[in-house]
Amino acid sequence: MTDLRDRALAALATQTIELPSWAFGNSGTRFKVFGQPGVARDPFEKLQDAAQVHASTGVAPRVSLHIPWDRVENYDELAAHAANLGISIGAINSNLFQDDDYRLGSLTHPDPAVRKKAIAHHAECVDVMRATGSTDLKLWLPDGTNYAGQDDLRARQDRLAESLREVYALLDPGHRLLIEYKFFEPYFYATDIPDWGTSLLHCLELGPQAQVVLDTGHHAPGTNIEFIVMQLLRVGRLGAFDFNSRNYADDDLIVGSADPFQLFRIMHEIVGNDALRPESGVNFMLDQCHNIEPKIPGQIRSVMNVQEATAKALLVDREALRTAQLAGDVLGANGVLMDAYNTDVRPLLVELRESKGLPTDPYAAYAATGYADTIAAERIGGTQAGWGA
Repeated sequence: MTDLRDRALAALATQTIELPSWAFGNSGTRFKVFGQPGVARDPFEKLQDAAQVHASTGVAPRVSLHIPWDRVENYDELAAHAANLGISIGAINSNLFQDDDYRLGSLTHPDPAVRKKAIAHHAECVDVMRATGSTDLKLWLPDGTNYAGQDDLRARQDRLAESLREVYALLDPGHRLLIEYKFFEPYFYATDIPDWGTSLLHCLELGPQAQVVLDTGHHAPGTNIEFIVMQLLRVGRLGAFDFNSRNYADDDLIVGSADPFQLFRIMHEIVGNDALRPESGVNFMLDQCHNIEPKIPGQIRSVMNVQEATAKALLVDREALRTAQLAGDVLGANGVLMDAYNTDVRPLLVELRESKGLPTDPYAAYAATGYADTIAAERIGGTQAGWGA
């Protein structure tokens, strides 16, 4: 067990989790967006808030941007601001769901002019990547149809493939196109990239710089997400993993809040397939909206939950597990997994944080800074960031 603990500490010391800029803006349901005091008003303040999460946890050094929500006049200045805060810019996310022209689709739209507009938006995103040092262009396609017969399903896939080829051609060497998928929403009859298989097919056609993004909230109820994780890792095409939690649909709740055992099972596959290492190329990110809870503590709690699930996965006695599996010992194999899951890893994480000179309780450490009161007092006037801004 000592050897397992030592290896777990070593692996946890290299773990990083990217934060989403939009988690630091106002959000809500489709009925109401809820404002909170001190919420960031621009991308510079979002980065300032994200830096607080990194200062408390030590494992959140990158921030994903969303264009046009995080559009600024000078991206060199934004990148320099991030560096001064001790963080950097991560993936650049495109937006294909908030323009009137995209009512019937963007990259799949029947009108070539609309598709051209959507491709041009990705050219802008690639320019942002070059200016900020980002290497990942992240694409979630909201396109789909609401009614049978509304459009030709095959034609939409053909148009999508053509559009993706043009987007892929924009990339520089060292860049990646990360293609996300989603079971449903905002359309309800047929989504154009509804599952990991569709995303993977397009990635395989495009080439090695295209990889799949898996979001834990983007699946039908009961889906075995850890199986999908394993399969994508098996073929070397899992480019990014978005952490959140859901009860019913894409709820974007704090990761591990609804089903911590699922999060452990997922991390078990990540660790077992040697994908936790930074060199694996899998970018782990939070993708959440904090509607009723405060933004920065919500992100800190999520980071801590991922760390705990990862630590438990690292404590699985894989030699004993393999022995039980080969012997057909069903209950013994399950018992090895459950022993690790039921381990209280909080003392191990305290040891990790102490070794890195970090607060032993990131959540309490942030609360003690008084930062929330400071920004509530200072950020008066202007327009708070939020969905669509």
